[in-house]
Amino acid sequence: MQRRDLFAAGLAAASLTGPLRASARSDSPPFVLVHGAWHGGWCWKHVAASLRAAGHLVFTPTLTGLGERRHLLSPQVNLDTHIDDIVNLLEYEELEDVVLVGHSYAGIVISGVAERARARLRQLVFLDSLLLESGKSLFSDFPQSVVDQRLKTIRETGAGVGAAPALPPSAFGVTAAADAAWVQRRMTPQPVGTYLQPLQLKSSLGNGLPKTYIECTADPIATLEPTKARVRADAGWQTRKLATGHDAMVTAPGPLSALLRELAA
Repeated sequence: MQRRDLFAAGLAAASLTGPLRASARSDSPPFVLVHGAWHGGWCWKHVAASLRAAGHLVFTPTLTGLGERRHLLSPQVNLDTHIDDIVNLLEYEELEDVVLVGHSYAGIVISGVAERARARLRQLVFLDSLLLESGKSLFSDFPQSVVDQRLKTIRETGAGVGAAPALPPSAFGVTAAADAAWVQRRMTPQPVGTYLQPLQLKSSLGNGLPKTYIECTADPIATLEPTKARVRADAGWQTRKLATGHDAMVTAPGPLSALLRELAA
């Protein structure tokens, strides 16, 4: 058979079978791992490798304006933009039965995704993340002193488009020299619209999906305490703990991967 015929046959086979995902087992639910503020899909590198080795299909999208998509940073990027990023991924990859994981700021993002794409989801996992009530913005739940400082910093160093410069890796519990250098090289400014736009939900948070909160217990972040208190007081949550810093995907990828596999089983 000529090379062009082989190529045509391959295309025909792909069109009949859909996307080629030989590395994923059909009985293993797919994961979509969504990063927090200032990060990108890159931060899930080790966790994604572990989950794929266990037979899962894994997506680690980078939200608009961040990481390798930093060239798309603009004043128009907001919370809805990031919710759209994940909803579109689910739809265009035709994903079903997804374990959707949101770290930190992305807890708000996946809350919005569950509102719009519940039928594609299996469960929600909030990794040391923020939660918002409908009608509130990220800044709504921050102490006013924190809001004032963040806005001042954005005005002074906001990259000309209204963006918050990244905090140092130590603020996320990343203290090992090599890890801290890796994170520092890759973090990018966070669009200010993601702080200002309220989350709008018509249903209760999670839209009736099973939801788990993973609390990182080492060097806890003060702005997360109201969220964690809310989770502890609500019997509708499953909770787990990891004895590591906020960026668990960097500081404890092995234990985090194992926990995610357990939750997906």
